[in-house]
Amino acid sequence: MHTSSIALVTGGSRGLGKDMALKLAQQGTDVMLTYRSQQDEAAAVVAEIAALGRRAVALPLNVADVSSFEAFFAQVTTVLADTFGTNRFDFLIHNAGTSLSAPIAENTEAQFDEMLNVHFKGVYFLTQKALPLLRDGGRIITISSATTRVAFAGSSAYASMKGAVEVFTRYLALELGSRGIAANVVAPGAVFGGGAMPDTPELRAYVTQLTALGRVAEPNDIGGLVAFLCTDAARWLNGQRLEATGGMML
Repeated sequence: MHTSSIALVTGGSRGLGKDMALKLAQQGTDVMLTYRSQQDEAAAVVAEIAALGRRAVALPLNVADVSSFEAFFAQVTTVLADTFGTNRFDFLIHNAGTSLSAPIAENTEAQFDEMLNVHFKGVYFLTQKALPLLRDGGRIITISSATTRVAFAGSSAYASMKGAVEVFTRYLALELGSRGIAANVVAPGAVFGGGAMPDTPELRAYVTQLTALGRVAEPNDIGGLVAFLCTDAARWLNGQRLEATGGMML
């Protein structure tokens, strides 16, 4: 039987998800990563993980489409058996997402529904479908945002869904405690480089000025924290929100 731990990272082809996948691989974890459209980028991440001596597989997934989850997990089950020689995985990391900036007065129902489906409904039901395949003693990590603590104009729909995910994560911690599964939230601030967020010199200057450590974040600043939450050293962290912003708007 396969003995090393296995992580499922959504949105693992670029940005934060890519760094999470690589950091997990560096500490000895095999990785299943999902991508929505960036198949070539996802394949490149798989190759990087293989170069680290770990196994990895990239699977297509649209986290906004709940109706596709059953087929997706049928595929995960096959991959677990064929590639990893097991029927369970250890770490579920909800990273996939998109951003939206629109004032409340102008936000459309379609934009709202996209944020709902990607950031909350998708996370909720992907977790539900994953539970039979998640090993007892495993971990669930949801990715939230600094926007649930500090309000930024234009982020109302996005931040509301992230707030819902934070509450959901506490309930996961409570209800899955009997299985030894810990669930925590990582809440990054603005991260520049390969993600979905707009990236302009003006925005970088604004974020730098708000951040105690005096620079903007790169994906490299977040992946290690997610990987740490999957170690034995973090086993007693449960139901917590860890904000990783370099000290933004303290």
